[in-house]
Formats: sequence, C-alpha cells, structure tokens
Amino acid sequence: MTRRIRLIADDYGLAPGVSAGILDLLDRGRLTGTSCMTGFPEWPDAAERIKPLCGRAAVGLHLTLTDQPAVTGRSSLAPQGRLPPLRSLALPVLRGSIDERDVRAELDAQYSRFVKALGRRPDFIDGHQHVHFLPVVRTWLRAHFSEAGGQPALRGAPALGDAVVAPKVAAIAAVAAGFNRSMARVGFTLFEPLAGIYDWRQPERFAPVLQAAVETLPERGLFMCHPGHVDDTLRARDPMQGVREVEYAVLASDAFGASLARAGVEIMDGKG
Repeated sequence: MTRRIRLIADDYGLAPGVSAGILDLLDRGRLTGTSCMTGFPEWPDAAERIKPLCGRAAVGLHLTLTDQPAVTGRSSLAPQGRLPPLRSLALPVLRGSIDERDVRAELDAQYSRFVKALGRRPDFIDGHQHVHFLPVVRTWLRAHFSEAGGQPALRGAPALGDAVVAPKVAAIAAVAAGFNRSMARVGFTLFEPLAGIYDWRQPERFAPVLQAAVETLPERGLFMCHPGHVDDTLRARDPMQGVREVEYAVLASDAFGASLARAGVEIMDGKG
C-alpha cells in the first residue's frame, strides 16, 4: 500500500532565491506546499508567482514574530521596528512588558497581506521558529478563526520519539504542550506528527533526517524543510543560508525520488 506524507517548505517570501528554489521543487512534485512570510517588500511579487499553484499546492501563512522587520512598525513588540529574538519574546509577553494587543496587531497585518495578495485564506498556518505554539498566538488563532469549518489547518507538535537524541525536539515539544489537543477541540485540523527538526548548522544531517521520515512517518505525517538558493537578500536577512542549498539539492535529487519509490511513499499534493 502507498503511504502519503506531507513535505512543506518554510519561508517562501523570505528572499527571491528562497522563493525560486521552493517554486522549482513544487513544480517537480517534491513538496506538498509552502508557508509564506508576508512582511517583506517583495511579497506582492512572490505572491503573484505562487498564485497559479494555489489549489494544487498547499499555500500557508508563516507567522513571523522574531528577527525580522515588523509590518506594524514600532510598538512594544518591536520598539525599533524590528521583531525581537525568540528568547526576548515569550517571557516578556507573559510578564506583560510586551502588550498582547501589539502581537495580535502584527499577526492581523501579516494575515491581511496574505489575503490581499492571494485573494484567499491560507490553507494552513505555522510559525517562524514555531511561534504559533505560544499562548498569545493560540489565543489569536481561536479568536480569528472562530466559525465552524472556516479554520485553516495548523502545523502540529513534533513527535517525541527523537527527544533523546535531539534535545531541540524536546524543547519545541515543551512549548507546544497541549497545542494539538486544545486546537483540535475547537475545530482545527492538525498536520501531525511533525518531523524535520535538526541542527541546521550541520547540513550533512538533513539527508539522514529526511530518509528517516520517509521510512517512519505515518500516513499524512508532516516533514518541514527549508530549501532555497542563497542570494544577497537572504544573506542580509537570515543566518540560515548554505544549508538551504543542501536541502534543495537533496529534495531535487534522483536519489530522493528513488528512496520514495523504495519505501512506497508518495508526497501529498495540496488537495490531500
């Protein structure tokens, strides 16, 4: 029997080279879809390029609350107009030094830019550095998508089986505690379990992590990835650079296609 899994690329819209690599992999049928960062000046052009794939590919929103310019400009969330590092986000929100209204306004703005550019709601929502698991974002999701049947799917929590060898998985799972259950209770569909978490500073680990997912992910399980091409825009915006080329090359390779065939696995399209 054929087993279907989801492969979804983060960060469409981060830089032209990243977007181009993701579009190429979508054309090759090597991705289920991608989640979009809508806060950059290039977003309207990037949206036009991916718009013809909507429906065939799953096109989602990549909520961004860290390390990039804020769509809403200066606020308690982004005092200088730039979103804080992750370590400077979660605890200040809980302590009240960041006004939750400013967080919700930023999420509203990113969502509105998605809908305006693509003329449709996102198929799913996830978060840059997994910020969608934070309590303030959970609250926004429940409030923003309250009507029955109108919710996008959400990226779920990682499986805990790898926690012993990957402390990063355990840390993310801790932040995500209760997320799947609470969001499913109010009607959201979850893409789960999540695989693909590894130390991107060790690019050689990507291929084994991907192969393990091909062999072990259950039906409709999700593997997240970050393929793309490095350009000057990416160099100026994000430290995750050369590893994107590695991920792109692995996903585009004949060897990956052969591994899918041997395992009896198909990559789901956006209609699944």
